[in-house]
Amino acid sequence: MTRVCVTGAAGFIGHHLVRFLKKRGCWVRAVDYRPPAYKVPADEVDWTCDLREPINALNALVDVDEVYHLAADMGGMGYISFHHFDILQNNLRINLNTARAVACLGVERLLFTSSACVYPEWLQDSSRAQGLREGDAWDGKPDTAYGIEKLTAEEMYLDTPRVQVRIARFHNIYGPEGDWDSGREKAPAALCRKVAEAKRAGEHSIEVWGDGEQTRSFCYVSDCLEMLYRLMRSEHSEPLNIGTDRAVSIDELAHVVSEAANWPVTLIHVPGPQGVRGRNADLTAMRKVLDYEPQVSLEDGIAETYAWIEEQVNATTAAK
Repeated sequence: MTRVCVTGAAGFIGHHLVRFLKKRGCWVRAVDYRPPAYKVPADEVDWTCDLREPINALNALVDVDEVYHLAADMGGMGYISFHHFDILQNNLRINLNTARAVACLGVERLLFTSSACVYPEWLQDSSRAQGLREGDAWDGKPDTAYGIEKLTAEEMYLDTPRVQVRIARFHNIYGPEGDWDSGREKAPAALCRKVAEAKRAGEHSIEVWGDGEQTRSFCYVSDCLEMLYRLMRSEHSEPLNIGTDRAVSIDELAHVVSEAANWPVTLIHVPGPQGVRGRNADLTAMRKVLDYEPQVSLEDGIAETYAWIEEQVNATTAAK
């Protein structure tokens, strides 16, 4: 039985990953600095494990074979656009302590979850931006401190001795049981919440940051988990894009949400953080390494996500 530690296990992807690994017969230790909002069926848990402290990283990773390292200070554009120093400070401490612990304890494999934010801003200045290839990362400065930190951490882990490293660069993972009203939510959850609130209030308009023409690709969480597992089991030691390559505008995404809700809305464009103008993934390497094609369409994934967020909105509103 493979003994695994999942860091950041109280988070959106983390708690889904624990369930996924348990179904595949792994022994799982789940750690985070806060308790989860949803069920995490791990064999061992520590919800007071702040990896910014070196001793906590050592305690978390002792006696495990593999680490899925998801712990990070992060969020959507509404968060990472305004908390540069905190993100740099917190995540650099988390990753330095984790890398030291892995090297000291002789962990066999570590999978680090990086981000598409590592890619240069100049390659993403058009809504028709080309698919980003893994080798593009060092061709210019990322657009956020979050991306700079992730790129730094990638290099640190690749230089960590005595451990096999896998690096996943996430492209907008979404699904149920994630942040939807905390201020850290990403575009799919934020739009689902806005449409659900409008529907409950009987209104037919929502606000969208910017002109709505900025583009992204989105990957449903179940596809993400399968790709993470395959990457960990692979012999691929270079960074790898994890996502889909269907780019849609934020306006188009809002209309997909509206269709899922069966509630027509008019989009009102307002000032707000937008990030890069266009971002999409080149999945050539991912398809070759993982022998996998994402299975869940944007329409099906948003339908599942919207249904869950609508339940949360209705329950929260009813409780007030």
